Amino acid sequence: MFSKATEYALRATIYIAQKSSEEKKLGIEEIAQAIDSPKHFTAKILQSLARDNKVISSVRGPRGGFFITKSAQQLPVRSVLLIMGEDEVLEKCVLGLKRCSESNSCPMHAQYKTIKKQLIALFETKSIHQLASEIKEGEVYINNNFL
Repeated sequence: MFSKATEYALRATIYIAQKSSEEKKLGIEEIAQAIDSPKHFTAKILQSLARDNKVISSVRGPRGGFFITKSAQQLPVRSVLLIMGEDEVLEKCVLGLKRCSESNSCPMHAQYKTIKKQLIALFETKSIHQLASEIKEGEVYINNNFL
């Protein structure tokens, strides 16, 4: 559904929310390994997420790293999609048709309309903190290696 970059951004954000604090910052290598992502690709993604401290924050230097503030943890998951430039994925036609609408619909429009509303609601109401909490409780995972 999303690009690899956005998938990794979502995983990284959740991992950082789960494992970091303002006192305990995480390094790129740890994050990349935890989310099963290439290190350099992860670094670029983290730069985007940390730009202007929109979702995650970073500190340079020997005691630096990445963390997420308590207020940023309350952001909806959709905020990560916005930063990664993929928010429109939730709004588009499931077949990728540019002129799909109520009056000019694709073969899947009617069925997908309900699912699309549910997806949008999920990404707008589920917070980063909620996802991180579910992982701490062992309900879900964010790595292909089942961390």
